[in-house]
Amino acid sequence: MTKPDDATARARACADAMWAQDRASRALGMEIVHIAPGEAKLAMTVRAEMTNGHQICHGGFIFTLADSTFAFACNSHGPNTVAQHCAVTFLRPVREGERLVAHAVERSRQGRGGIYDVTVRDADDRPVAEFRGHSRTIAGDWLTPSAAASQKD
Repeated sequence: MTKPDDATARARACADAMWAQDRASRALGMEIVHIAPGEAKLAMTVRAEMTNGHQICHGGFIFTLADSTFAFACNSHGPNTVAQHCAVTFLRPVREGERLVAHAVERSRQGRGGIYDVTVRDADDRPVAEFRGHSRTIAGDWLTPSAAASQKD
């Protein structure tokens, strides 16, 4: 087994710090599948209460999975980073019981801004949504004790 490099270890530590405080993602049953610098994969199974009147997954839950995955990718470098702008395109309906996996990839990171693409796929590896997020770095760092404490406020 290969030892993770410093950037990978930092990404994992940032994800662990974020995850400990991310009540929304945990409450929706999301799980972290993979973390690397500028990259994240999260998964979620669609529950009955996530379906709308058409008996398909409400788009807001798919957006939230993509947004959470985006958040873990853009915070993987350490500095506290938030969404500045996001857009999603829904490609196919998702039914109750389906497991979704979202994969976020950093496309650009310059200064305080970044661009990330997220593809949400179903269990058959078919894309169900494409999401693009623009990030903005703010004050603080996930691995600085004073920053972690301020995240609780």
